[in-house]
Amino acid sequence: MSTRIGLIVPSSNTVAEVDFYRRLPADCTLHTARMYLEETTPEGESVMLDEHLPRATSDLATARPDVAVFACTSAGALRGNQYEAELIDRIGTQTGAATVSVAAAVRWAIRSAGCRRVGVITPYVDSLNEKIARSLEDDGLEVTGIHGLGITENFAIAEVEPERITRFAVDCFAGSEIDLLFASCTNFRGFDAREEIHQSLGVPVVTSNQAALAAVLDHLGAPAAV
Repeated sequence: MSTRIGLIVPSSNTVAEVDFYRRLPADCTLHTARMYLEETTPEGESVMLDEHLPRATSDLATARPDVAVFACTSAGALRGNQYEAELIDRIGTQTGAATVSVAAAVRWAIRSAGCRRVGVITPYVDSLNEKIARSLEDDGLEVTGIHGLGITENFAIAEVEPERITRFAVDCFAGSEIDLLFASCTNFRGFDAREEIHQSLGVPVVTSNQAALAAVLDHLGAPAAV
C-alpha cells in the first residue's frame, strides 16, 4: 500500500512538486493542494495564510494524506516560530496527518548538521529576508548574512536557473566564515544547485525542499534521498 504525501503550496509554485516527485520513494504518492499567491511579499503571503490556506487544507484532507507538508518557507517564518508551530498543529488536526513545515524543517536540518553560523541566499525582497533571519535566530542560530534577489513575482522565482543561484551564493559568501549555506524558498531551484554550491564554497548546503523532503523521509523511516 502506498504512502500518501500531501503538499500545500502557493498556487504559482512550479518547483516544489517536481523536487518531491523526483526523489520520493517508489511506494509514495504525491497529492497537492494550492493556496492562491502571485506576489511574494509579506502582504501577499498574509492574504494567502488567512484567506486561502484554510480551503487548501480542507481540500487536502479529502485525499487522506499520511504526511502533510506546508511548503512555503517565508510564509512559515512570516509570523514567528510560535505561530508556525500552531500552524503545523492546525494542519495536522484538519488533515489527520503528521505535518511538516518547511521553515521548521530547515532549522532542524541545520541543527542536525551541527552548524551554527549560517549564510542565507533567497530570491526574496528584504522585508521577507528579515522574517527568515529572525526565524533562524530565534532558534539559536547565527545568521552571518542574508542576501536576496529582490523578486516579488512568485512565478518568476522558478525561472532563476541553478547556475545563477550558484553564482549568487559564491558572490555573496566566497571567503566568508560560515558553517553552512541555506538557500531559501520552495519555488527556488536551490536543490538543483546544491552540489555545485557545496563544491564552490566547501560548506554543507541546505535548501528548503531538500530539508522538507529529509523531514518526510525521516518520519517514514526511509533512507535519505539526498
